Amino acid sequence: MTDAASGLSQRSVSLLGSTGSIGTQALDVIGRNPESFHVTALAAGGSDPDLVIAQARSVRPEFVAVAQADAAAEVARALPGVEVAGGADAVVEAASRGADVVLNGITGSVGLRPTLAALESGSTLALANKESLVAGGALVKQAMQRADQIVPVDSEHSALAQALRGGRADEVKRLVVTASGGAFRGRSRDELTDVTAADALQHPTWDMGAVVTINSASMVNKALEVIEAHLLFDIAMERIDVVVHAQSIVHSMVEFVDGSTLAQVSPPDMRLPIALGLSWPHRVAGASPAMDWTQAHTWTFAPLDEQAFPAVSLARQAVAASALHPAVFNAANEECVAAFIAGRLPFLGIVETVRSVVEAYDAPAELSLDAVDEAERWARARAIAEIH
Repeated sequence: MTDAASGLSQRSVSLLGSTGSIGTQALDVIGRNPESFHVTALAAGGSDPDLVIAQARSVRPEFVAVAQADAAAEVARALPGVEVAGGADAVVEAASRGADVVLNGITGSVGLRPTLAALESGSTLALANKESLVAGGALVKQAMQRADQIVPVDSEHSALAQALRGGRADEVKRLVVTASGGAFRGRSRDELTDVTAADALQHPTWDMGAVVTINSASMVNKALEVIEAHLLFDIAMERIDVVVHAQSIVHSMVEFVDGSTLAQVSPPDMRLPIALGLSWPHRVAGASPAMDWTQAHTWTFAPLDEQAFPAVSLARQAVAASALHPAVFNAANEECVAAFIAGRLPFLGIVETVRSVVEAYDAPAELSLDAVDEAERWARARAIAEIH
């Protein structure tokens, strides 16, 4: 079936992380474009089984995966005639069922195995789970069956992918990743000493989950995005810059060797990169509102204060150390964010502890999925020990 307006054949979609921010917005895009997409599988953690049930009744997938086994049983009772499975393996199965597109909107490195499963099944991977690429970068790239199999969904990487179409690979000089600055934009290091989790969750632009919002406040999210851009676009880390752009209108930029810079511009609405992830290389009409050019606009750009927010420089250090150090960086950060939310670690202690863990890690020579798992286990244990 083909949508005559766009030329896009209807695509089957397996949606991982359906109850999160990315997942719910993806279902909005899909629901408004039934001629272009249909959902064949849903996967969710299970913290909100009622929402999973409502989503399944709305889009009528063939398969529903719920990571929490008790929640899976509740979902199964409510959905007679639908195949429902529980546990982490069920989420991997949802990714491996051969949908045209697997949208991985899971938060955290738990998304790595579904990412690999989607690639190995031949599906296009619309990737919003940056942690899986950060943790298992070389493994993810090895699993790719074609160069265009991964389509980034993060707004920054979607912007880069769009801008990169404006020139050849050998014409690219630098990537410029924009950052909103999060809840603490413009604050000095001294001004971050006593901030709380409630403070960090007050993001001025985006509506995201708690972990991503706190990562934005610490600039760890931007550090992960720099690693992701390095892996996605085969650009050296030293050729990727970060600039703080408070308005979140310019989502990222590509500088070319002739001095030209191409930027992707749109209001801050994740439905645009989600729609592109689902339909790439086509565009979905009306995916999100466009800029209103009848109004005046002022955009600002400022260099990143790496003394107050050292996460990006630490990410560069991790990538230079070994293929496994980024997994250690990410896993340690997940534990530190949990401790910060629980009031057991100060805000500045997040990146300080991650740095200590990264610098203490001695990577083995072999890279494998088991080695990634072991690196993450070690990093989590080391971070917990340092926090306490």
